[in-house]
Amino acid sequence: MIRLDSKRAEQSVQYIKMTRTPIPQLVLCLGLPTTISMLVTNVYNVADTYFVSQLGTSASGAVGIIFGLMSIIQAFGFMLGQGSGSILSRSLGAKDVEKASRIASKGFFSALAAGILISALGLLFLDPLMRLLGSTETILPYARTYAFYILLAAPFMTASFTMNNIIRYEGRASYAMIGLMTGGILNICGDWFLMQICHMGIAGAGISTAVSQLISFSILLFMFLSGRTQCRLSIRRCMQCMKEKELPAILGTGFPSMVRQGMSSVATMLLNGQAAVYGDAAVAAMSIVSRICFFAFAVGLGIGQGFQPVSAYNYGAGKFSRVRKAFFFTIIVGELFLSIMIVFGMVFSREIISIFRDDADVLAIAMVALRAQLLTLFLLPMTSCTNMLFQSVGRNREATLLSSLRNGLAFIPVLLVLSMLMGLTGIEISQSIADIITWLVTVPLAIRFIRKLPSDREDVV
Repeated sequence: MIRLDSKRAEQSVQYIKMTRTPIPQLVLCLGLPTTISMLVTNVYNVADTYFVSQLGTSASGAVGIIFGLMSIIQAFGFMLGQGSGSILSRSLGAKDVEKASRIASKGFFSALAAGILISALGLLFLDPLMRLLGSTETILPYARTYAFYILLAAPFMTASFTMNNIIRYEGRASYAMIGLMTGGILNICGDWFLMQICHMGIAGAGISTAVSQLISFSILLFMFLSGRTQCRLSIRRCMQCMKEKELPAILGTGFPSMVRQGMSSVATMLLNGQAAVYGDAAVAAMSIVSRICFFAFAVGLGIGQGFQPVSAYNYGAGKFSRVRKAFFFTIIVGELFLSIMIVFGMVFSREIISIFRDDADVLAIAMVALRAQLLTLFLLPMTSCTNMLFQSVGRNREATLLSSLRNGLAFIPVLLVLSMLMGLTGIEISQSIADIITWLVTVPLAIRFIRKLPSDREDVV
């Protein structure tokens, strides 16, 4: 009885924190750990690109190929994590903890199963998959070796992405940060040790990633098993979720994340394919630019992911005015951080690119692409935050539409048309044009939704 009362008291404290803490303080409290996690993860991505680039231009191109593979793995992890996270957060806001635990359990075990399937199919069709993702014959040996170890770790990666999202949506971003940061730091150290000291080449990068993902998975799972989270993971609750027919709701809510990540993978594949026409230097250049821009956006995206549990929890609790305030606050903070990143990137673009590959051909292509993408990077806080808002409150159709635009419905036609009309220059500026189109579609949808939010409901004791 004492343990039960203690648990209820903890749930009450968490409810008060999520529904009464001033919005700026709450969003930053949840967003900063996520931002730090993303920065560490992206520092790893940058370090990984740096270490692999020492092996040559073809090896640098392999990083872009693996980026597409990682997008496939992330697509399933984020779909199940965002889908279960959004629903369980609204359930916690409505004080239904048992439903939240059912949803979390189903999300976790489904992610584990999806990762096993990806691993089996990927290893079985390894070479065709690498070619499908845009590998040239000279890049293929590097891509094949790297991908082998990534695919071995796929079950742990999908489950980790899911657990990370579940913990964040509970409003416990600091716990998620511990798991991600530990994995990211170990990855950087592993790259250095295995590639520079042990001279294992690109296999060292793959092994380092696989081991660090396993450790990150273990840390995140420990958070659940040790009782540090409100939600509980169990096979029994997973089966109850099946009886309640809650899996379709999870998949429907998480589908925008699947679309976003899936489109990212398709976009990476097409981008690599179009760039490959101009040689390995073009593939390497676009890969480097993608990593740099995503690193710059990580800050704004991290704050945005702090906004997601705030919007979902308060929407479930009927605190609609807090949803509105959190939305605008998150956009403003994202714009401030990104403005600094954009100015820095424009001024030092040559120096930043040279860190990864001091090759004249790579530098010439990457300079144009980087500056073009930086010019429209300031549009992303509005588009990404609106997408997160729709997904967190269960507006699945709008969220799916916006998820499919930047790397899909807008980017793919723009890439194909501009590459045909303008050649390499069209490839370099296609992402910027797609960002403008996405912003123009997003703004009217955001304005309409915010205006139609109802008045706050009274607290139910």
